[in-house]
Amino acid sequence: MLTVETRHAIDPATAKGLDTAELRSHFHAGGLFADGEIRLVYTHYDRLILGGAVPAGGTLTLDKVEECGTPSILDRREMGILNIGEGGTVSAGGTDYTVNRGDVLYLGMGSGPVTFSGSGRFYILSAPAHRQCPSKLIRIEDARRVELGSAETSNERVILQFLHPEVADSCQLLMGYTQFAPGSVWNTMPAHLHDRRMEAYLYFELGADQRVFHIMGPPDETRHIVMANEEAVISPPWSIHCGAGTGAYTFCWAMAGDNVDFTDMDMVAMGDLR
Repeated sequence: MLTVETRHAIDPATAKGLDTAELRSHFHAGGLFADGEIRLVYTHYDRLILGGAVPAGGTLTLDKVEECGTPSILDRREMGILNIGEGGTVSAGGTDYTVNRGDVLYLGMGSGPVTFSGSGRFYILSAPAHRQCPSKLIRIEDARRVELGSAETSNERVILQFLHPEVADSCQLLMGYTQFAPGSVWNTMPAHLHDRRMEAYLYFELGADQRVFHIMGPPDETRHIVMANEEAVISPPWSIHCGAGTGAYTFCWAMAGDNVDFTDMDMVAMGDLR
């Protein structure tokens, strides 16, 4: 079963006037993971698609998506798939990939229909592509590790980079996830912007009674969205994207836009936040 929701782009002046419910309706994406279903959100921010597939021991196939306007979703797109559940199998382009918890599978343009099976909870990200890159399964131990922050600033963390020029070639999709040391709760602070790329976060491994307060908006007009486990948030190019949790969590980040330079960021000084 496939469902697709479309989210249109919102400019910062319009976003300034949104109340909590309206803000969530544009930028918050919940309920992505449902047994026996594929649920996608098609955004008009760099045409990124995000969503979830939960085969629940059965088989699900992702093929034609009307919103893409092509016979099959990967005819003119690339895809990154993160398994946040138990082990499962993803099949595409005539190859079966065993994707364990924490692994990321990259599928290049032209890979054909994608089939999910087993007990995995698959987080899906897809961006338009103008060239074909080789499909590749990246295990956790093969990811590029970047350790940042400190316990003193409550942001000691390791960034695991999977779809990154030094790990796996992609057209425009960057993808990885960040894990925190015990007692650290702040992500991506000090904050930054990158007007050349949009971004999406999936917060997961968060306790049922825990929440992350995701901060967005222009640096001088910040807002927040309260996030629960396995919920995603869409970050426009004009918005900062950071947050703090009431407990331990991990978040998957993904970017699409003009380049694949992970360090292409416009830093925001703490004194400029409002």
